[in-house]
Amino acid sequence: MSVPAAYLAVVLIWSTTPLAVKWSGEGPGFLLGALGRMGLAALLCLALVAVLRMELPWHRRARQTYLSGALGAFGAMLCVYWAAQYVPSGLIAVLFGLSPLVTTLLARPLLGERAFTPARLAGLALGLAGLMVIFGAGLNLGPHAAAGLVGLCAAVMLHSLSLVLVKRYGAELPSFTVTSGALVVVTPLFFATWLALDGHAPPQLPPRALASIVYLGIIGSVVGFTLFFYVVKKVPAHTSALITLITPILALLLGTAINHEHVGPRIWAGTALVLGGLAMHQWGGWFGRLIPARVAASPDLPPGP
Repeated sequence: MSVPAAYLAVVLIWSTTPLAVKWSGEGPGFLLGALGRMGLAALLCLALVAVLRMELPWHRRARQTYLSGALGAFGAMLCVYWAAQYVPSGLIAVLFGLSPLVTTLLARPLLGERAFTPARLAGLALGLAGLMVIFGAGLNLGPHAAAGLVGLCAAVMLHSLSLVLVKRYGAELPSFTVTSGALVVVTPLFFATWLALDGHAPPQLPPRALASIVYLGIIGSVVGFTLFFYVVKKVPAHTSALITLITPILALLLGTAINHEHVGPRIWAGTALVLGGLAMHQWGGWFGRLIPARVAASPDLPPGP
């Protein structure tokens, strides 16, 4: 596959995933929507492992790696699907743009990496300022919007912690193997959670919710993950980092145009601060000079929901 086509596909997938997450919970509930996505993705990954005769090891280091990946695939996604009920879909992509900043923050105590530079500290400050502006604007989005934003922040923390732990235990496994192992672990957890907290399957799924679950399970998870890793290996770090700058803007525009979500000027201002902080963190140069910065944790799991 051509690299530009793969790059464009990743941008489109990550831009549409937040809206699909929101739609997948309409009717069946957010827990069944998450279970359907993860279950379908797990079945597809296991089918590919069998057809391609790939190895899915279960030695101690592999299990530690899968569990580390499962922290993001279960904990973070559970928070995302719950929060999507109360906040505009585009804000999911915006707040996940903070993941590289949080990952760098966690890598210092957990990996012993000295990743702080003046530019990265400035980027972190900009990101936090943007988060505060978004929280202020979120008070006008609805009675539960603030709780939804807290849930998204928890998701970002869990996702970033998952990335750092995957690197810490690093079982020298291919990214697809880590993804498959993590999905095998989390699918029963999602089923048990749905059974305990809901357990009621609707007689039939609304067409839009069903289509969203299928899209997320196949395109948003397996295809998106595979293409993302392909792009990361083929293009320079600063080029792949642009994905996290483009997708939040597209996600906000899609939510506004297709789902009629209200996004006021304060949210756009907060988004600009978050993305400015991310750009400062990723490239770090002063006076407009772009100097690619190495992200603290390797992207064994993709940076989006």
